[in-house]
Amino acid sequence: MPPYALSPWTAEIGLRMRKLFWLKLVGTTAITTLFFVGYFHVLRNPAYPVFEMPLTALDRWIGFQPEALFIYLTLWLYIGVGPGLQRSFAELNVYGLWLGAMCLAGLGFFHFWPTAVPPLGFDVSGYPGFAMLQGVDAADNACPSLHVATAMFTVIRVEQVLRDAAAPRWLRAFNLLWFLAIAWSTLAVKQHVALDALAGALLGLAFALPSLRWRPAPQPLSSSNKHRTGGPLSP
Repeated sequence: MPPYALSPWTAEIGLRMRKLFWLKLVGTTAITTLFFVGYFHVLRNPAYPVFEMPLTALDRWIGFQPEALFIYLTLWLYIGVGPGLQRSFAELNVYGLWLGAMCLAGLGFFHFWPTAVPPLGFDVSGYPGFAMLQGVDAADNACPSLHVATAMFTVIRVEQVLRDAAAPRWLRAFNLLWFLAIAWSTLAVKQHVALDALAGALLGLAFALPSLRWRPAPQPLSSSNKHRTGGPLSP
């Protein structure tokens, strides 16, 4: 292979990223905007009194860490990776339907069982970025954490793409670590408690796993990438 040639997995991932790029960008932005419309409507119109989520030992162990806000906000970049790696319009469309259904389920929980995290007892708006966060992502609509749910959905779907492309172990590990960092950040910035995160992870699993089974048949890999895929984090 010439020294300038792309490795097979790099060529495959690059192809996936280029396919329908503008549609993916515009579509992800539009769906995110629609989600926030529904989110704020549910936030302002709860069907029942708001239930305050209880704290666990893990919540007490993880103190308020304002520097985790950057990781928390990377979710909005991370959730674009999944649709960005879909190879065809059919795959992209079905991916969006599964993700949208999961978000609707989360909004249903918020409407019929409104929840909130316990107050911190001190003002965090003086920390950089937290005043904006409080205006956009309120501490209500807590359980299940859709932050964790969408991250869980993404990590599973991206892992499958990386396996199909025979991507190296380090890239697949990075995908997993990104998810774990986002889940941890929800507790560190005190937007969620541990029970919220657990419920969000279960919600993400409930939609991500069947979405791997009921989806369009994957298109053949690019001609330069005929490697067989292995198990979890196998090379």
